[in-house]
Amino acid sequence: MSATVIRDVRIFDGEGIVPRGSVLVRDGLIACVGQVDVPGDAQVIEGEGRTLLPGLIDAHTHAFPGKLEQAVRFGVTTELDMFSVPSILRQVRAEAAKPYAADLRTSGTGATAPGGHPSQFMAEVFGAFPMLSSAEDSVPFVRDRVAEGADYLKILIEDGSAMGMPLPCLDAATVQALVEAAHAQGLLAVAHATTQAGAELAVAAGIDGLTHVFLADSEVDRLAARLAEARVFVTATLALFESLDDQAGTSLAADERIGARLSPELRAAVGHTPPGFSSVPGLAVHTAETTAALHRAGVVMLAGTDANDGPHGAFPVVHGASLHRELECLTMAGLTPVQALAAATSVPAKCYGLDDRGRIAPGLRADLLLVEGDPTQDITATRSIAGVWRQGRSVPYATAWGLT
Repeated sequence: MSATVIRDVRIFDGEGIVPRGSVLVRDGLIACVGQVDVPGDAQVIEGEGRTLLPGLIDAHTHAFPGKLEQAVRFGVTTELDMFSVPSILRQVRAEAAKPYAADLRTSGTGATAPGGHPSQFMAEVFGAFPMLSSAEDSVPFVRDRVAEGADYLKILIEDGSAMGMPLPCLDAATVQALVEAAHAQGLLAVAHATTQAGAELAVAAGIDGLTHVFLADSEVDRLAARLAEARVFVTATLALFESLDDQAGTSLAADERIGARLSPELRAAVGHTPPGFSSVPGLAVHTAETTAALHRAGVVMLAGTDANDGPHGAFPVVHGASLHRELECLTMAGLTPVQALAAATSVPAKCYGLDDRGRIAPGLRADLLLVEGDPTQDITATRSIAGVWRQGRSVPYATAWGLT
């Protein structure tokens, strides 16, 4: 693989800004940052007026065949999958090994009660998958996930009240046992909890992270302080919540920097309440305010979308593209553009132990995103994609995904 130099570019290195510098990439790794001697075999990319960022990490997705290739075209070079089943997992892992697809980490099959979330959606498409009836099932369940190749454990604490559909839910003893079993196996334990009661249960059990911001009550500041003290990170998924409110997420597809590269089906779905769901007025504002309260309290926030466009059809948050809206939503909730960019690069890498990515530094993977303009001032500049590299390989990105 020949060398690449991205020259005289603004660099967001995952944590801070280098106003002007160059980056040398060789053999899939970042070789040098700053003052670079250009090798004779190097391809030179001019960076004037552009910003170079680490490849983006979407900290909450559901990976399906074809979607990792879609994601990387929008600068998402790593996806953290938050529920899969063995048949799908084999396919997406094979896709993640391709040079022009996002890399993947996964929870494998999440832990839920019999008939619990998300079986009401997934069982019809994928058939039966393992569930837990009691705390005694926790150790063998986690052992099976390790054998499945899970990188962390996802626990579903969902009674359906936030969805308007009562659902069986894991009890506190089972959640506690699952967290302990995960930690005993050296795995992080993260939880889906859409209510404040569910989030409190998860924190009491020793959870490491929450995969959604929750629907808060008047005591949100107290729980926010508790989350910060316990160092529990939270992936907000604000783009998902605003779509369930039929809110301004539709502006993403209307932005030609993104919309022109979406298939007609995806473009029509982005930001709109999906079929089978009822719009929840005020949900977007409520979850943004909760995110703001968590951020003020010092809770570590991650950028994630819950991208779910797969075999069941189009969904309002889509792989790759919707992370750019999530970044904007985070800034609307009070994060600075630099903090939002860190939430999609160095912060999830640190939280999930991905020590080889998320920053632009010598020796790390050359997963890179080059954009026109300055997203550290205008977060929507991440949509003006000028180049994507996955382990040093330039990714085709100019044509619309799904179009010929």
